[in-house]
Amino acid sequence: MTIAVDFDGTIVEERYPKIGAEIPFAVQTLKMLIKDHHKLILWTVREGELLEEAVEWCRQRGIEFYAVNKDYPEEDVEKNLFVPDSFFQGSLDDFWKKLPKLDADFEAKRKTLDLEHKRWRFVATLDGGKTSVGLQAVGPEH
Repeated sequence: MTIAVDFDGTIVEERYPKIGAEIPFAVQTLKMLIKDHHKLILWTVREGELLEEAVEWCRQRGIEFYAVNKDYPEEDVEKNLFVPDSFFQGSLDDFWKKLPKLDADFEAKRKTLDLEHKRWRFVATLDGGKTSVGLQAVGPEH
């Protein structure tokens, strides 16, 4: 079986962007799943250096993931995020407090799309073996 697990709040206590204390029995349970031939995917909002720190934290405790932030090791997904990376720094409460800063810009863009009879949709595409996800303006045919 393939099992996806989050890092913050699942393996360690929620202290993002820092690494919290290990949640009791998390490492032991993940090792048991690996030993029983399950494929573990680390699926987390962490990216870049913060992601590498989390993966290394797990490696130091004997946990090697089948894949990290993807369904299988060879997968390469281009993420076109519409929220700035800086919004992901800090806690979940910090994220929600920052989000209203985007309201005016999003509303202006939404009004422009409305005049064009378009809407935003979160779309995943596969084109020539390349996968991407992100917001796209689509017409009424979608």
